[in-house]
Amino acid sequence: MGKPTTGELQTAIKAAVVMRESGNDPDFVAKSLLSLNYRMEKMEKVLMAAKRYLHAGQSMSEHRALALAIQTAEKAEHIPADDKSIPTLMQH
Repeated sequence: MGKPTTGELQTAIKAAVVMRESGNDPDFVAKSLLSLNYRMEKMEKVLMAAKRYLHAGQSMSEHRALALAIQTAEKAEHIPADDKSIPTLMQH
């Protein structure tokens, strides 16, 4: 299975937001997509920070940025399941 294009992902996220806001998500597909997309954005920042840290010769400032990105990604794992702020955070 290929990765969705940026346009495909944006369309799917918009549809998921509408599904969640209307309460029409019986199988939790929209909730799952929104949550996974939110967490993926945080993990992509961790990956970018790790690459910069390694490329910059493991500088102190890049180490701090990496640690902060990891902390932010870890916090995203612990958002309550009924948190209504996630869909609005993911709208681009």
